[in-house]
This record gives sequence, structure tokens and C-alpha cells, in this order.
Amino acid sequence: MSLSPTLTLRDVPPRVTWALEQAGVHPLLARLFAARGVLSPDELDDGLGRLLAPADLHGADCAARLLADTIAAGKRICVVADYDCDGATACAVALRGLALLGAARDTLCYVVPDRAVHGYGLTPAIVDLALQKRPDVLLTVDNGIASLAGVAHARANGLAVLVTDHHLPALINDTVALPEADVIVNPNQPDCRFASKNLAGVGVIFYVLLALRGELRQRGAFTPENQPRLDALLDLVALGTVADVVKLDGNNRRLVAQGLKRIRAGKMQPGVAALFTAAGRDARRASGFDFGFALGPRINAAGRLSDMTLGIECLLTDDPGRAAELAKTLDAINRERREVEAGMREQAEALLEMLMPEGEPPPALAIFDPEFHEGVVGIVASRLKDRVHRPTFVFALGQDGLLKGSGRSITGFHLRDALDLVSKRHPGVLVKFGGHAMAAGCTLAEEDFDTFDQAFQQVAHEWLDAATLSRKLLCDGPLPIEYFNAETVRSLEAQVWGQAFEPPMFSDLVQVVSQRLVGEKHLKLTVKHGGTVRDAIWFGRSEPVPERVTLAYRLSVDEYNGRERVQMVIEAAG
Repeated sequence: MSLSPTLTLRDVPPRVTWALEQAGVHPLLARLFAARGVLSPDELDDGLGRLLAPADLHGADCAARLLADTIAAGKRICVVADYDCDGATACAVALRGLALLGAARDTLCYVVPDRAVHGYGLTPAIVDLALQKRPDVLLTVDNGIASLAGVAHARANGLAVLVTDHHLPALINDTVALPEADVIVNPNQPDCRFASKNLAGVGVIFYVLLALRGELRQRGAFTPENQPRLDALLDLVALGTVADVVKLDGNNRRLVAQGLKRIRAGKMQPGVAALFTAAGRDARRASGFDFGFALGPRINAAGRLSDMTLGIECLLTDDPGRAAELAKTLDAINRERREVEAGMREQAEALLEMLMPEGEPPPALAIFDPEFHEGVVGIVASRLKDRVHRPTFVFALGQDGLLKGSGRSITGFHLRDALDLVSKRHPGVLVKFGGHAMAAGCTLAEEDFDTFDQAFQQVAHEWLDAATLSRKLLCDGPLPIEYFNAETVRSLEAQVWGQAFEPPMFSDLVQVVSQRLVGEKHLKLTVKHGGTVRDAIWFGRSEPVPERVTLAYRLSVDEYNGRERVQMVIEAAG
């Protein structure tokens, strides 16, 4: 079973809407932006000059000096990446950016952990791997803030360590514990006054490069007129930001908007262009959807089932032929990932049915099967969470014999804090854990799974009330008839939507004229909306809907034989 959502209308402040309209914003967009918290036209200015200043990012100035000194001395820098899309794009941005700013290419290298062998972050084992490349400086991207042992191991071996990350620091006895790195740049570390706490890992390293360029300018390496153009990296910054599902606050929306503008104009890395081609998407009409559901999954697939080196190399190569070859490989791995995921979802849903004999799910889910693949547990946890609207952990058996779990949460339940409470109540059960409010990971022994399951459910029982456990879908209300056209679709697709700035979801009462199954699992409908007959489709839905029903839907354009047809893509019914 899936929990049907309650359709809830977003609040639309009328004065803000009016002010946006007076500033020249299209009336429909003014309504949508106001409902998402935009208060003034200035917030919609996506110019690079509106980006927050690097000087406010704690540690960025020290990082700039360390990197400038390292480059000047011709010393070697090894980037320590992460095995997801944010980590891969951050690694590519770091290496490309450092080269743009004067680092000799033979002084730059990188390592990336194997998910199954090394686990996450700057572990001592990854430091040992990096030491084989004889670096002087380790530069972490999208990891390192909780790597106390790894940083200590690197320092003990004579390396300088610069940590750039966006995750939450570790807690020891309720006290923030930071690694003893030479420099830490992380908007979520204590005492950082940077206004955006939502930078992705790729955004953090981009800001470090901006600070480095400023430092080199002060040293006379170049002038404002001839300095390297770091906006050439914004296609990668935008991709990593959307793929990591961080909140798209004003600063992140500007980063993504700038990246999309470059891509639509044909200005992108060969690897990004090749990924658009491999995914069958048109880069001239690039959108955040492409990053989150087409390019991002293909890069992530390498880290899940193979080696993230493939993804990083695709983003690093300047050879279009090599990029196309790597993108095809990533596409094939992603197809394999889908097959593995489909099998795991089927197993997980069978286990789920056993957990809810009365049809009602428990307050939280923890699911394990010896056949599960470690690289796909996060995706399956996300799918199950969406289906039953419960905090969910899915576990697989790691190569070291321990269970590796990945969790996804619902609004109102801070997953990392829940794990922290479990660890306090049951010392030793969690070998390690980390993450943030909506996603987290943990490691435990197989014999401790039942203890974890019960403890996790107990925390959920204490923290979650009926209102939080009821699934809600925020909607933008009826779509005025005059806007039901392809021009509106294109206008909406040109905007930046994403996490915490969700794409429009309209809701209208319609009369169902006809409905039938297509492909055995999708409901194809013809509905009467505002006196006009419309096409609609509900993917993954096989049950019929009532003759009169309120549908929550988004708009899309279906192109066939050169003709455009606007259709409703249904997400829910109320």
C-alpha cells in the first residue's frame, strides 16, 4: 500500500505577489515565487554579482593562502573526492579550477574511495592510498568534516590537510568535534557566519577557488581584467548542487541558474555535453530536472556499482570522443543499477508487507536482506520512504561483514539526531554514523540489527505525531485556463526549481471522460478541465479514479510527429 497524500494549498501572500507583478514578473510566476518565500524582486536577480561574498565563508581566506603558497612552491596537491555526483563534480571543479589558477597539472592528482572497500570519507586507508601519489597537501571535497582519525593520520605522515565539506560535524558527548586539519572550510562548522548553510560540496570548493583567485590577485599574479574566468566551472557546480538535493536558497539558485545558462548556450565541459547526449536530453533546453533525473543518476551509478573514477574522468577530459565513450559506459552502468534497484525494491516491498499486516506501517522502518546490494540501499530507502511516508533505513552486508545502512527521512524527523539518540541509549550498537536531517548512514553488526530496529522505532514513536505521519502534498491551486499552453510549460522549465523551491504542482477539479491502462501500469486519462478536454497521464497508477476528482498535476509538453500537446502529469488525487 501507499499512503495517499492530503492535498494542501500553499499560502500566497497577496502583497508580495502584487509587488513582484509591479516589478515586471509574469503574474503566474509572481504567484508561484511568492508562495515559495520570495519576498522581493531582488531575490530573483540571478547575476553573478549577487552571489554571497567568499570573505564571509569562514576559513576560505586561510585556505586561499595555503593553496597560493602551495602553488607558488610547486608542491603537489591530492584531492580526496567522494563517490557521489556532488563529490565527483567537486573533484572536477577543484582540479580544473586549480589548473586555471596556475597549478601545474603534474602537481595535481586525486583519489576517490571505493564504497564497498573503503567506506565514506577521509579514512586512514584512503590517506595511505593518497600517500602513494606523494602529495604535500590533501584537499578534501564533499567530505572530511567528521574524519578525525583520517586527518590525524595524514598529519602524522607530514601532510598539510585542507578540509572542504558541507556536512554536519561529528558530535562526541554532545560536543562538536572538528578534525585537526590545517584549514577547514564548511558553512556548517561553528562560528561560520556565511548566510547560506545549504552549499553543496561542489559549491564550497567553488567558493574556495573564488577566494584563491582573490588572494592571487592581491599577490599580483593577475589583474581583474586578465584573471581566469571561474564561471567556466558553473555547469559542474550547478549539476552537483541539484544532484545532491540541497536546499535551493537564493544563493544556490543563482549558482544553478548561471550553470544552466551556460549549458543552454553550448558552454559546458565535454563530459557534461556527452552525458546529455547519452541520456537523450537536449542541452539547449537544460533544466534542473536534467541534473536530478538524467545526468546525476548516471554519475552516481559509477559510485554505486563500479568505480567513481569513471564519473570523475568523464568530467575531467577535454576530449569529446573520450567523454562520449565514458558517458556511454556510465549510461550502461546506470541501466544495470536500475535492474539491481528493481530487484531490491521488490524484495524490500515484500519485507515491508510483513511489517504491516494491518496495512498500517510502523512509525519507522529498518529493512535488511542478505541479498541487498550496498550501492543501492540509499535509493531503495528513498523509494520506500516516499511510498509509506516513514523514516526508513535499508541495510546491506558490507565486505567487512558489517551491515551498511542508508536512511531517508520525512519532514519533522532529524535523522542524524535520531541516530545520535540511539547511540546514547544503546552504546556500541552503532559502529559509526553520520549525515543530516533528511539523509544519514550508519554501520552496525548483523547481530545488533534487531536492537537497532527497535531503538529506531522507539525514537520515531516518541518524536512523531499523527500530523507529521500524515503525508501532505503542497499544491499551487488551480491553473488559470489562459496559461494551459506550451508557452507556459517552457516558461516554467526555464526557471530554477528543486529542493525547498519545488516545481509547480497545480490542482484542479476535473471530470473524467475516459481512463485506460497503458503499458499495464500507467493510467491514461481524458478529462474535462475548464470546459476543455485535456490529456492526462498518471505514471505507476493502475487503479481507476472517480468520475469527478481533484487532481494534483504538473504540466508537460508531449511532442509527436512535430506537433506539441500539453498534458497533465498527475502526481496525486484528492
